[in-house]
Amino acid sequence: MINKFSIFKISLRKSAHLLCLSTALMSFHAFGETLHEEKSLYRDIIVDQNGSRRCLIFNVFRGDRNQTCMDMNNRDALVFTYTRMSFAGLLLKPDPQRILIAGLGGGSIPTTFNKLYPDAKIDIVEIDQAVVNVAKDYFFFEENENMKVSVNDARVFIKRAGLSDRKYDYIILDAFGGDYIPEHLLTREFLEEVKQIMSPDAVLIANTFSTSRFYDHESVTYQRVFSEFFNFKLPTSGNRIIIAQLKPLPPRGRLVTEAQRIAPSLERFDVPILEYPSRLSTRVDWDMSRRVLTDQYSPANLLKEGR
Repeated sequence: MINKFSIFKISLRKSAHLLCLSTALMSFHAFGETLHEEKSLYRDIIVDQNGSRRCLIFNVFRGDRNQTCMDMNNRDALVFTYTRMSFAGLLLKPDPQRILIAGLGGGSIPTTFNKLYPDAKIDIVEIDQAVVNVAKDYFFFEENENMKVSVNDARVFIKRAGLSDRKYDYIILDAFGGDYIPEHLLTREFLEEVKQIMSPDAVLIANTFSTSRFYDHESVTYQRVFSEFFNFKLPTSGNRIIIAQLKPLPPRGRLVTEAQRIAPSLERFDVPILEYPSRLSTRVDWDMSRRVLTDQYSPANLLKEGR
């Protein structure tokens, strides 16, 4: 039989449990802090800090997406796998001197390149001035004599660079808008414009999706423009990196040798470059019958057609 004293003890235990749960929830919410929030011309922007990790978040249709995260206790370390993967292009083009990066985010990629190659000229194209402001105010991004940001559409910038015969030897296409890539930066015509600004030994790095409704179309489009490319995927990332050149791709042995040479300089940034050569594949794992993406046949068209 349960007496009044037993009921009292049970009630106390429940109250204590609820108090602990409430305290834990309060501590959790206190642990994460929103440092900045604004609605720009293109997106909702949030800067959130949880413990030592500070993240730039773009609020998009299907939910929040971290664009950049920084470990405040180790600001050199690259947090995201796909960000580290962007440096695989150094296996093909070591010591780049003219670098173009489309998409700033929090600025971790250009900042790392600036530290690795302080004498290299780095042009960054970012369409949203608000993103530039946030990168400077919350993620320690700083322009300098060799690293400049142009607030512009990447396609417009690249088209004008081609008309003025400007060349780059390391190009990164990283213009993610959260859960999509602007469709005019995925087409055959755009990639032909990119080719016009590539030096003979340049490398192109494109950050895209490892799985998507457009995977086959994207792959066929890059293949049409560059003939062959390295398809770089890791099980720890939902991104893939496409690595292309104007000249034939190097053999794997040369990639391994280059990885061993540059690995010490990349250790401070947590880039496991020695693991990358074996992951770079030229195997066709897409449907070759898919249509090439063009300015007339874009991802938006694909969605409408439900293909």
